[in-house]
Amino acid sequence: MRFPKTVTLLTAFVLLLFAGALVAALTRPVVVEARAAEGPQATQTAPPPGTTQTTVVATPQAGYVGSETCAACHSGYDHTVDITKHGFRANQMTPAARQGCESCHGPGEAHANDPGSVMPIQLTRVSATVANGQCQTCHNRGDHALWDGSQHENRNVKCIDCHSVHASEGPKLMKAKTQQITCAKCHQTVTNKQQRFNHMPVREGKMECSSCHNVHGSVNIKLLRVGTTVDQSCTSCHTEKRGPFLWEHAPVVDSCTTCHDSHGSNNERMLVAKLPFLCQRCHVTSRHPPTVYEGYSLNNSTGANRMISKGCANCHQQVHGSNHPNGKFFLR
Repeated sequence: MRFPKTVTLLTAFVLLLFAGALVAALTRPVVVEARAAEGPQATQTAPPPGTTQTTVVATPQAGYVGSETCAACHSGYDHTVDITKHGFRANQMTPAARQGCESCHGPGEAHANDPGSVMPIQLTRVSATVANGQCQTCHNRGDHALWDGSQHENRNVKCIDCHSVHASEGPKLMKAKTQQITCAKCHQTVTNKQQRFNHMPVREGKMECSSCHNVHGSVNIKLLRVGTTVDQSCTSCHTEKRGPFLWEHAPVVDSCTTCHDSHGSNNERMLVAKLPFLCQRCHVTSRHPPTVYEGYSLNNSTGANRMISKGCANCHQQVHGSNHPNGKFFLR
């Protein structure tokens, strides 16, 4: 079947128009219209070329006058804050990025108008509840989450008893140079033990009081960081003593402090007493002579040949527990 010539020309013309429209559509630039976000917070203005972006400090609210007004009379105090993390204005969580001095001492407009009659919050003079409440407006998470109800909080200890925002000498804004000196102000009997003869990691700078204790509050006894017992706190580092063992030693199951003084000792391995006297506090009627190992026992006891260097642990080396089938006496 043959089509007329007019129909063939018309078909070719339509195909030519369609091809032209398709080429125009493919080569046309695509324009995307972006809707402007509503509200002032969605508008961002880029800084001019050659300039750096600066941190915008919030305008003081009603009743606040700003740190510049405070520094006009209390000169020097603003600089002591600027060199600490409290003065880091780029962090919106710091006092410097909020209301400056008034973040801790309260609104200062009334005090600025009448300095003699109206006083700001003086943390050294107000009660521990009020003073600590100012710190807890920011420090209420992490290590500080359990401060309420802790031993230190119940004894009206203030944050500023250990920390100083304007005159710190140690890390973390502590008044003293080290944690040991800070804790020694109250816990003298404990810190004195750290100066005893035997090896002590805290005295040697390998540990700190906060390595074991969370002074800001803990769910554990004695403000310990880890576990719910003394044993669980100790075995968080001394994992080889953790157990459970096939043959368990009763004092070890009870508490590590039954035999060890964790704050310092004059005996080896920080034991509370020397060997064999430490063991003989419990083992007074065992296979070995029940009396104290001394000169008379060495000459008259039938078990004197078992007293090697007068140390039970020379033979009973696995005193913390044994998994050996023949480890009933903790020999291996």
